[in-house]
Amino acid sequence: MPWYSALKKSVPSGCSLLRVWCLRFVIVKSVEFQSSYTRHLSEVGLSAGLHRIGFTTAEPLLRAREALVEREARGLRDTMQFTYRNPIRSTTPEMALPHARSIVVGARSYFADVQLPVLSEMTDEVFGDVARYAWSDHYAALRDSLTVVAQQLRNDGHEALVFADSNAIVDREVAYLAGLGWFGKNANLLISGAGSWFVLGCVITTAELAPSSVVSDGCGTCRRCLDACPTGAIVEPGVIDAGKCLAWILQKPGVIAHQYREAIGARMYGCDSCQDACPPSMRLAQHENIANDAQIVVDVLELLSLSDAEILERYGRWYIAGRDPRWVRRNALVVIGNTASLHNEKAKAVVATHMQSPDPVLRAHAIWAASRLGMGSSIALHDEDPDVAAELHRLPGVREQH
Repeated sequence: MPWYSALKKSVPSGCSLLRVWCLRFVIVKSVEFQSSYTRHLSEVGLSAGLHRIGFTTAEPLLRAREALVEREARGLRDTMQFTYRNPIRSTTPEMALPHARSIVVGARSYFADVQLPVLSEMTDEVFGDVARYAWSDHYAALRDSLTVVAQQLRNDGHEALVFADSNAIVDREVAYLAGLGWFGKNANLLISGAGSWFVLGCVITTAELAPSSVVSDGCGTCRRCLDACPTGAIVEPGVIDAGKCLAWILQKPGVIAHQYREAIGARMYGCDSCQDACPPSMRLAQHENIANDAQIVVDVLELLSLSDAEILERYGRWYIAGRDPRWVRRNALVVIGNTASLHNEKAKAVVATHMQSPDPVLRAHAIWAASRLGMGSSIALHDEDPDVAAELHRLPGVREQH
């Protein structure tokens, strides 16, 4: 420690008792200063809009690194990148900021509850659901709040960098180490007294701050999230098979596997099922106002009429693989096949149009939707593309109308 080295030089080597006393005095004062400064930063962060704040060291995240490597070995990663891309980097804060000593972790609630209209079976409208975290850009407000904390640290002579929704750091692990909450059985961080509806971010800094205490598990024997997962993606408490997780399935490129299409239901982007089933997350959720630009549902038929540029402009804050709108259209076709009324001629016309698409991915999903809507007579019996040909050989039956 710099202050320790300076003290040893300032006290004559022969003054052993004085040396020991001075060392103890400085240690006490240093701890007091760290605690006081940490409390000050906490006040700064909360005043800037953070709903929760905690502190931890910048030591390597060895537990998280081991989990990433182990789950990769078990094939649970699927094609997901993010912190899997470079586990060493994602779990070594000093690679993000050399000489880092501490991490300030912040959280903001994004929970808002609305009553969605129930559509008549005879309606010509088809709506797709959006997971709450994607209703609006919650990370923008989080970054703004964390930036205030980082600027305070810089003003005080420290280096500080903000990270939010970044593959440079495993945010849930630092949030756990900073005492914000515990890992639920759905692998989300459950914040003490408030549940899991939070976006997480951090400030990595060269300042030495007083770490918070880790909190104990609060799930007990509850397993409602495991039971509520539509595809059984929570393969054991705290462990997710990404290849089965609807949130990832709706993001990744490619043809959606048949066994997951019906489970998608009306989901256009993301999945909230495990959080909706979590007692503390629903009972203790910190309610926030819905942003004026919130996109709670998507008019699926309208979306399928938009150009590529219009889709990216309207839904560009979503993660869209390769910024390719075809994956959004693919999801929309699955939603139509799952939810459109069998009497919805407008939806059938849109599906028929996409069965003629030059894009084989869209043709494949349109054929599936058409079969679900009872449009078998309009489906061509042959296609040169192997994915579409495979689709034609395993057409689903007509969906039951509820």
